[in-house]
Amino acid sequence: MNTSALQPTPPASARPPIIAILAGGTSSEREVSLNSGEACAAALAKHFPVEHIIIDRNALPAAISPARHVVFSTLHGTFGEDGGMQRLLEEAGIHYAGCDAASSAFTMDKTRTKRAAAARGVRTIAGLTFSARHNKPSATQIIAQLGPDLVLKPNDEGSSVGLHIIENRAQLDTALDTARDGDWLVERRIHGRELAVGVLNGRAMGIVEIRPKSGIYDYESKYTAGKTDYLAPAPFDDATAAVIRRNAEVAFEACGCRDFARIDFFFTPENEILLIEINTLPGMTATSLLPKSAACAGLDFENLLREMVAPAIARHNAAP
Repeated sequence: MNTSALQPTPPASARPPIIAILAGGTSSEREVSLNSGEACAAALAKHFPVEHIIIDRNALPAAISPARHVVFSTLHGTFGEDGGMQRLLEEAGIHYAGCDAASSAFTMDKTRTKRAAAARGVRTIAGLTFSARHNKPSATQIIAQLGPDLVLKPNDEGSSVGLHIIENRAQLDTALDTARDGDWLVERRIHGRELAVGVLNGRAMGIVEIRPKSGIYDYESKYTAGKTDYLAPAPFDDATAAVIRRNAEVAFEACGCRDFARIDFFFTPENEILLIEINTLPGMTATSLLPKSAACAGLDFENLLREMVAPAIARHNAAP
């Protein structure tokens, strides 16, 4: 007699939640997100029931249930990292991994991130923010304040989308002419070592040094194989590494982050540690920067993902 058929179905609260992995989205970083989603779905499926959901519009998927699902989002850019999807999840009572809606929106704004971190003692790069439609400064004004060696980028995009490297007045004039919508950030260009530090549950992991062969860590350097070398862990003495990691933890806390994030810095020839930005939903393939940082701390890709989703599962299980 097959007694398994007589066993009662456990209540929903006793069953492990399904991990709903969101990927795609409508932003300029859709392809990056699709790659992240595929990698995370394959890894998490080894440990949890998984549903891989492709997002094609700025809306909450109807199939997600607060009682049955915990969301792990790999959406990047607009509606992914800016708090849009997170806000809908919160309104629906659905638990999810990563920063909440408020801190996601906050850190998407590079200028607000810099101000909050600076208030806690983290050094940042000199720059100014402007609206392309309402208060765009002239090249003369920018050069007078910051000099001619500059970086111009959208204030609220990721993956180096819209990045302009500027070396003179003519290049600045051209770049300003292309900045016709939205808020932009122009900063003094830093010639130093570019670093990424993963933070997991408030604790900094390994430091990764990024060495693009072109000298510029732009979209092509990030996502084209062989264009960039990575040193993980980055070669620093213990004391310097500890200060860099502490800066990452302070920036994470200052911006209200939770669960995980990636914090990016420059390390200058003068030994200054300068915050670039915080990425609350960074690229998540096995060779992305956050997994490289985790590997320095002894976490492989699968175990990193288990740690990343664990707090959300705990919140889900503790909910009434």
